[in-house]
Amino acid sequence: MAGFGDYSSNNYNRPYGLDPNRETNDLYDTRYQQIYGYHTPLNEEYQGPPLVMDDTSEGETSTYVTTAISVASLLTENLLSHPFIVLRRQCQVHNSLRNYHVVPYTLLPVVVRLHRRQEFTTLWKGIGSTCIVKGLNLAVEDIISKGTGWPKEINKCSSVLQFLQHLTLKCVSLAMITPFYSASLVETVQSDIASDKPAILDVFREGFMRILEWGTPSRGRMLPIWAIVLPTVGFGIAKYFSHLTLRNITFRILRFQQRHRHELSPNYDMNQAKNSPNPLVEDLNLKANIFSFITMEIIFYPVETIIHRLHIQGTRTIIDNLDTGTSVTPILTGYEGFMDCYNTTIAKEGIGGLYKGFGALVLQLAAHLAIIKFTTFVVSEMSNLLKPANTPTNSDESVSSQQKYLFN
Repeated sequence: MAGFGDYSSNNYNRPYGLDPNRETNDLYDTRYQQIYGYHTPLNEEYQGPPLVMDDTSEGETSTYVTTAISVASLLTENLLSHPFIVLRRQCQVHNSLRNYHVVPYTLLPVVVRLHRRQEFTTLWKGIGSTCIVKGLNLAVEDIISKGTGWPKEINKCSSVLQFLQHLTLKCVSLAMITPFYSASLVETVQSDIASDKPAILDVFREGFMRILEWGTPSRGRMLPIWAIVLPTVGFGIAKYFSHLTLRNITFRILRFQQRHRHELSPNYDMNQAKNSPNPLVEDLNLKANIFSFITMEIIFYPVETIIHRLHIQGTRTIIDNLDTGTSVTPILTGYEGFMDCYNTTIAKEGIGGLYKGFGALVLQLAAHLAIIKFTTFVVSEMSNLLKPANTPTNSDESVSSQQKYLFN
């Protein structure tokens, strides 16, 4: 992500050539440099744009870049990352998978075989239900927030009580959408060549069926939904709270580093720094959010594996065999709960069994960062191209001002 330095407004308001301590012979050169955009004192390194820029140009550029990165990150997380999510989930629920695909390069030949045998959309299955579940989660949170007055956003919590109410709202919403998340998970991992393609609203039908089977389900080894709700809510809240904590810590560290760099700058003005807002706060917040997101995805990956196996058990799902990429295999497990799934996985598959499909997560995060870098580069280049059009060098007022500097 692009970083932008802060420039003191004193440098914009006072022409360098008018400093009485400088020799008269340097006056003409300094004004010439100021007009044509080259302001580099002999005893200093070049530190910023020409003096004709506005004080707010840097903040506006940073705002544009931050907004573009936020949009790109949102689209990547919810849409462009879906093929990698399908791969990692298929690996996670496949208890008899021989190749754990912990590294990315083992997945590439499998993906090629999948595309040869099936349609190009084989890795985009379940994207409709995934978006529906995410939208349903937002809708449930909004309804609960309006009905109870609990804060829906963390930045609106001004006390410990409101923070606890916010976490309670998250818990209730996660519990309510768990049956639908389970139905969506089945759609994302089942094989297209061994199963009928679900309709767009089948996720609601399957979700309500799981709710009706609150007690002992009628389908074989399927766990009752109440046995899945508790670990799912615990996993979601633990990941969310850890994300908030790490994001705040990272933001404070980045802000401290930025302030320290500015204090070491020769143009640093303490009074101005205290009174003027920091134009890079959003940029620092975005960096902290992305770092926290990546870290939490890595740390909670083993827990996610167990949760997905509990959701998929007893659903009679047939998935693509990612050992070969040319066959299918059924999911046959008999876990009794979260701890039984953990102990069985460790005993039969080892620690690596909890990290099956980790290579797909690496590919997902690498693609996410690449898109952010590309978006930053494009927006920054466009901002640089548009900067001359925003300067007043082409106006009559600017011309007369230049002549005044040259001949006065």
